[in-house]
Amino acid sequence: MKNDQGRLWLSTLLLLYLIGRILQLFAGRVPNLIIVAFHVIPPALFAAIHGARIYRLRGILVFTGLCLGVATFFESASLRTGFPFGHDRFTDLMGPKISGLPVLLALAWVGMGYLSWVVSLALLGDENKPLSGRRIVLMPLVASFVMTAWDLSMEAVWADVDHGWVWLDGGSYYGVPISNFLGWFLTAYVFYQLFALYIRNRETIPSRTSHWSLAILFYALCALGNLLMIAPSSLGGVFVDATGKRWMIPSILWTSRLVSIFLMIPPSLIAWFKISNPPE
Repeated sequence: MKNDQGRLWLSTLLLLYLIGRILQLFAGRVPNLIIVAFHVIPPALFAAIHGARIYRLRGILVFTGLCLGVATFFESASLRTGFPFGHDRFTDLMGPKISGLPVLLALAWVGMGYLSWVVSLALLGDENKPLSGRRIVLMPLVASFVMTAWDLSMEAVWADVDHGWVWLDGGSYYGVPISNFLGWFLTAYVFYQLFALYIRNRETIPSRTSHWSLAILFYALCALGNLLMIAPSSLGGVFVDATGKRWMIPSILWTSRLVSIFLMIPPSLIAWFKISNPPE
């Protein structure tokens, strides 16, 4: 009964996220903060419930603490120095801020950070196994690539189309600096590596295939949701970055879709196949 209730909660959160992705089609008629909240809060709550079933409450609290601590440190440092992401400034789109950093942005690191970790566990066949040996380093590396693929798919959309933040010096990726993606990889790797060291050689709670598949499905929905993104006609089809360079918004959206299809969907499919067909 307890496991059934857990799956019900996880499925409900997955559904709420899907509603959020559909709501983005009505941007301008639905308050932006509601759309952002539906994008961020369900994955973060999903991580807490799903992770507690695998790593127990203490384990997922450690993951959350490391994720929030490391991400907040690097995001705050970047706001003040430009390292590691680049010089940017957040608008009011993502709601309340602490020292210039939106609270919902920090939660986004938790939700997507955990989903990317689970996909990577399945890719390496490490679900239901203690993390040991070279996988203590390999897992954080793979998870960092999976996490950064998500940022690559949505960064320009959130910055250029939704105006969630402004890159003050522009950049070569539709006005986004390449340092942003290197910063994402670095940030993700640091908290993944710290968590891997924490759980090394520890037994996890064995979980059914269906439990793992829900998290993989969630990551895949993050990719599929990007296919629904459209630009309001009021933008005129052109985005002008902080340096005055013009970028075509349809190109930004199509790049997001292509990245989602070719960099996010394949890991999801491979992870799903591996947990559904474990080696004998």
